[in-house]
Amino acid sequence: MMFWIILGILSVIAILTLIMPLWRANQTPVEWQSEALAVYADQLDEVQSEAQRGLIPANDAQAAIVEIKRRMLAANRDEKSAGKPAPQGGRGVLVVAALATPMLATALYFTIGSPGTPSIPFAERQEERASAAEVTELTTRLLNRLTTDPDGGATEGWDLLAQAYMRMGQYEDAANAFGAIADRSDVTSSTLSQYAEALIASENGIVTPKASRIIDRAHDLNPDNPAAVYYKAVALDQSGDGATAYDLLVARLNSADSFAPWMEVFVGQANTIGEKSGRPRVDLASFAPMMQQDAPGPSAADMAAASDLSEEDRSAFIRSMVARLASRLETEPDDLDGWMRLGRAYGVLGENDNARAAYLRASDLAKNLDSNDPRLPAIAAGITRSEEG
Repeated sequence: MMFWIILGILSVIAILTLIMPLWRANQTPVEWQSEALAVYADQLDEVQSEAQRGLIPANDAQAAIVEIKRRMLAANRDEKSAGKPAPQGGRGVLVVAALATPMLATALYFTIGSPGTPSIPFAERQEERASAAEVTELTTRLLNRLTTDPDGGATEGWDLLAQAYMRMGQYEDAANAFGAIADRSDVTSSTLSQYAEALIASENGIVTPKASRIIDRAHDLNPDNPAAVYYKAVALDQSGDGATAYDLLVARLNSADSFAPWMEVFVGQANTIGEKSGRPRVDLASFAPMMQQDAPGPSAADMAAASDLSEEDRSAFIRSMVARLASRLETEPDDLDGWMRLGRAYGVLGENDNARAAYLRASDLAKNLDSNDPRLPAIAAGITRSEEG
């Protein structure tokens, strides 16, 4: 209610601000030109006096004198024309526009605006801006340190910088940071697959020839790297070889000995490609039975196996896939099974706080489930694991 009161007051003020000058249109204009001429005359005397005392160079003094005289002439012309009546033909149009503008703005707000969206407190916005500014400053300092290092900067430093740019959505900068270490002898398949991901993201999902070469290098270093396999399949599909891309994804799914968060994305991508190339649909349950809706979740052995995956298999790709799942759940907040999958994925990554938050969200959605539903103990177990971890 307060919002509409404030809106009404502001609308009245805006209307009066536009209309009031029109009511005074027939009044004699204020002859400010005379006062301006007096001010200019004082300025002229001051400049001439300072020039005579040598306080300002002669050239500067002459230029200032010419400019002041030009302004005096202009003000004198305005004074002579000040008494002329202002044209009155457009007053009616201006009055109508002043009245109609607030009404049209309100109608437009109800049409495409978000009147029901709660406002963000100013303090929170200040904190967000301060945090963003701090991150930007830290990345700038890190970049300067790395680029001025006579030894080229530590590999770990460039990797950290690239990760920061990825989180900030500065994909081109992230690609440049990854590129700084791409040819080093200690480069890993994980780093190269992240490099490829940054290149692809900077091109709005297009796998360029450069990105394709980086993907091939990542795949050659570790054919089991899920990120390398995934982006190689994307590259093949974009080049028109959907059948090979489909087979590559399914082969990697078949080689998995237990559940991993990236498997869901592989299944979705394989089905998307298979639909275009006439290949059969695949089901996640065929590769990870514990992911069926009526399953209680990964067993302890499955969790341990996922936790034991190498950093190359997990770091780059899994985190990006988990982020996509979390983003989807923001638009589909009632997906109970999705929240359970997100909780399991965060648990594999060791992010216990995020895992607990996901399981608590699932717990809220599970309140109306039948008491015999196997998902209830799975959610309870997930919360317990996240709290103990």
